[in-house]
Amino acid sequence: MCSDTAQPAALPMTDIRGVPVSYRDRSAIDGLESAILMSLSFRGDAIAEIDRVLAAHPDFIMGWLFKAAWLTQAMETRVYDTMLQCLAQSERLLPGCNDRERGHHEAVKAWVQGDFFGAVQKWEAVLTQYPMDLLALELIHYTMVLLGDVPGQRDVVARVFNLWDESIPGYEFVLGFYSFGLEENRDFSRAEDLARQALSLRPDNPYAVHTVSHVMEMRGRQGDGIRFMKDNAGMWGTSNFANHLWWHTGLYHLDLEQYDQVFDIFDTHLDSRNKDGHKYEELDAAALLWRMNLVGQDGGDRWTHLADKWEPAAQDTLYAFNDVHAMLTFVSDGRAHAQQALLSANERYLEHASDANAAMTREIGLPFCLAMQDFKREHYSRCVERLLPIRYMTHRLGGSYAQRDIIGWTLLEAALRARQFDLALALANERTGIKPTSAQNWRAVARAFKGLGDHSQADRATAKAHSLIAA
Repeated sequence: MCSDTAQPAALPMTDIRGVPVSYRDRSAIDGLESAILMSLSFRGDAIAEIDRVLAAHPDFIMGWLFKAAWLTQAMETRVYDTMLQCLAQSERLLPGCNDRERGHHEAVKAWVQGDFFGAVQKWEAVLTQYPMDLLALELIHYTMVLLGDVPGQRDVVARVFNLWDESIPGYEFVLGFYSFGLEENRDFSRAEDLARQALSLRPDNPYAVHTVSHVMEMRGRQGDGIRFMKDNAGMWGTSNFANHLWWHTGLYHLDLEQYDQVFDIFDTHLDSRNKDGHKYEELDAAALLWRMNLVGQDGGDRWTHLADKWEPAAQDTLYAFNDVHAMLTFVSDGRAHAQQALLSANERYLEHASDANAAMTREIGLPFCLAMQDFKREHYSRCVERLLPIRYMTHRLGGSYAQRDIIGWTLLEAALRARQFDLALALANERTGIKPTSAQNWRAVARAFKGLGDHSQADRATAKAHSLIAA
């Protein structure tokens, strides 16, 4: 049963935000709150914490649902058996539980069936009824990032934001979610304001740091970004999310052509050869090395290690965003067999799949995987042909603008190497219009003008790049 009848039914139990909980033991509810806080702050081991709670309270349905729901964010097949076990435990505890708990159960059930968007809708229904359900808000927002729902990342928070204030525990995390949603929708000033407000309430809030890092990346404030990140690095903790913040720091150095610093960040913070190797850190590692390759910097044996980590997942077909990062490593390390295994698995998957990942794979994931093969084989014109039609649809791959920019950058570099200089100039101008303080963007403009024979304009663009680096 979900409820312990030792306490009077007339005294309903709630969490610290007043959200109803059917289980009637305060220590279990407090233990769940501790696990949720770990998930929000990216500190500690939220799964180990909830396991401790469940060992003492095996009939606590929200404990099982939290565990399953938090594992959804891993986007790895290795956790699916555990998610199914948690779902089965919650299934047996459904009689007598409240509507909020049933909503969470239905959301997790949709997720394990591959209906990621359906899961979000069911969590949204919970949040509409219980706007202080911080767990539901967290899961919706993070999942919308995974799925590339850019307006949704902002709007799900907007729907409840006016009901929250500093008196409600967790408000600093709500500010963090809203700030990131605003940033992804290019409302940079308000995003930074809310993120810094969140940091004033909780300086060790990595997600608010994340928003500021994105704002500075998108606005081309590389020097400010480096200073901000290094000033705050001591409060990031040691989770995979901290590695992601180091990846952002590496992007600033890359834009300023400080390649030694980029490799130092990789080797110190992103190299997972001595770690368990969860995919989150390996996504960042592969993405950073590919960008370094695009500017002519050799990653050396770093690719071999990364490809070793990715090869067991080559045929997962769970999440297209993972597949394209696996392919980055396979083409960069020359692993023809792993490349073919990934492509064949995805082609077989698309023959019958109808889950949420199928569209992501068909529209963006598989074309980009094939384009990466073309790029490494120096078939640059074919790479351009694959990427040009999808460049405005890349949000369907998931992740953030900063992460998906790898596609646009690869397209530009392929156009330059294919000697399609008119197209390359157009693409490079597009990038300088968005981020005029990027030395890399002006380098591309210079190369395109040089290819077109306009050395005067090429020299001006090169001088611009030099001035940005000097500044």
